[in-house]
Amino acid sequence: MLPIISLGCLTPHALSPTLSLSITKPPYNTPLPPLLYSTNPKHNPTNTHNLSMAVSGFEGFEKRLELQFSSHDPVTGIGLRQLDFKSLEQVLHQVQCTVVSALGNQHFDSYVLSESSLFVYPTKIIIKTCGTTQLLKSVQPFINHARTLNLHIIALRYTRGSFIFPQAQPYPHTSFHEEIVYLEDSIPHHLCYRKASVIPSKLTSHSWHVFSAGAVEYPDDVPYTVEVCMTDLDQTLARKFFRHPNDGKNGDSAGREMTGLTGINRINPNAQICDFAFEPCGYSMNGLDRDCYSTIHVTPEHGFSYASFECLGSMYNDMADMVKKAVKVFGPATVSVATTNASDDVCMRIKGAVEQLGMKCRSCSMDVVPAAGMVVFQTFTTRRKRI
Repeated sequence: MLPIISLGCLTPHALSPTLSLSITKPPYNTPLPPLLYSTNPKHNPTNTHNLSMAVSGFEGFEKRLELQFSSHDPVTGIGLRQLDFKSLEQVLHQVQCTVVSALGNQHFDSYVLSESSLFVYPTKIIIKTCGTTQLLKSVQPFINHARTLNLHIIALRYTRGSFIFPQAQPYPHTSFHEEIVYLEDSIPHHLCYRKASVIPSKLTSHSWHVFSAGAVEYPDDVPYTVEVCMTDLDQTLARKFFRHPNDGKNGDSAGREMTGLTGINRINPNAQICDFAFEPCGYSMNGLDRDCYSTIHVTPEHGFSYASFECLGSMYNDMADMVKKAVKVFGPATVSVATTNASDDVCMRIKGAVEQLGMKCRSCSMDVVPAAGMVVFQTFTTRRKRI
């Protein structure tokens, strides 16, 4: 069994380009190339599309990609966790983001990115990125890297909400149609069970986009996931995610302070947390609880404020209670919850938990997609208008 990794939250300047978190050796003090590093995702020098986005606002809604792999060898070992940091860095460069902090345990490695998060399991990769990143450009590189480890892809799922600033998105994210075409051209033919779906809601600005493909139509061992998107955050609560000018803190220490100040550390007290605060504002965290991840990302600016909470379902935790705690941290006017492959009971308990915060469920839509199962999309709004 791989020993527990306890490297702490490492900034890029503490990680070596040749260091993989699955290897238990100390990090070197070799900085990443300056071109790849930005402490503020809203001003990432690798992303030229941020120039057009600055006119409108920062896009909080993430794009999420999950890749599942398998091996003909029944003993996979640490699998994808063997990928060295340089290989991951090259893929992220194509996506237009970079690593700002990292933490791993005996089950998986997690990376906080300049735009959201990356999780690497032995046979699974989950990456979600916000802003004007080009997430789908990671599909083929990840498949190619996995092939060098004798791993072949068996399932892919891409999900996202409705962009706040769709006109700022670069190719291939200019429309859901373009994303589908790009994915169809990027994945191998043996992922023959495919479906693209836009799950609507009664809120015209909120719908859930899903593309799923698999070698098997409905596998038995797909864990359930919960993706929560929140907009129009309470301004008082959102201010907690702004840093004071010249506060003398780095991203790690400022992030740790925000985690405690906002109560994020109480959402799942069992989780190890790797957090990071951006300048002048914004926050990201990854939580590690045994083999389950959770992640939060915050864009607090008024007018396009946004926060997300995502978690892998677990028998160890009360998912409805965690969602309730996460929503309470931000006090949003609008919430959407997408659950994938969750039971009816889990979906109903999440609905009840959000409604306990004074929100009303406005719609509940669903669809069945291959290689993932039932996707349920619920939307909520506050019962009363804010003064």
